[in-house]
Amino acid sequence: MTESNEMHLAELHTQAAYAHAAAAHEHSTGDHASAQELARKALDYSVEALKHTEEIAQSPTQSVQV
Repeated sequence: MTESNEMHLAELHTQAAYAHAAAAHEHSTGDHASAQELARKALDYSVEALKHTEEIAQSPTQSVQV
């Protein structure tokens, strides 16, 4: 996996985590509509990250340089 792939996947996971945290905060304040929208965005980021991870896993292995 290249460094740019790793950074892209990390960014997707980070965006999902922040969206989940924001959804939890909105839910705790009683704004359930906003919480639901943020939770949907978090799910979208998570699904996209999973899709990219599976694509990378199925690609031919690359040599790792240390």
